[in-house]
Amino acid sequence: MLNGIPPIISPELMYALMKMGHGDEIVLADGNFPADSHAQRVIRADGHGVPELLEAILQFLPLDDFVDSPAAVMQPVDTTAETPPIWTEFEHHINSTAERRIELECVERFAFYERAKAAYAIVATGETAIYANLILKKGVVS
Repeated sequence: MLNGIPPIISPELMYALMKMGHGDEIVLADGNFPADSHAQRVIRADGHGVPELLEAILQFLPLDDFVDSPAAVMQPVDTTAETPPIWTEFEHHINSTAERRIELECVERFAFYERAKAAYAIVATGETAIYANLILKKGVVS
């Protein structure tokens, strides 16, 4: 343990965040996401939800200012369904730390999987909300 680092951030997660470079992506995956079969690196965060991890991570990880949307969610298969309520929590946490208003990019399911395969790491959480998968693109540390 260290002062100032939330206990929800494991040493493995902090190490990954520090090793990521500008433009690298990290996936915060819900409990249904096929993390092990899609990841270059899997970081376990069992028992934790995505919003809580997001809030802690955003204390250290700047989002990319050079892209339109440095945060992406998986589009529901039923495109007529209501927006998943957890996305409101994502937007709240992201926009409470961002210097500009950030809209979540909605990515088709299989395109999301392909993007996850290329991500620096996937954080496998115990999140039970549906469509609670989020990709974050790291920005420049100033």
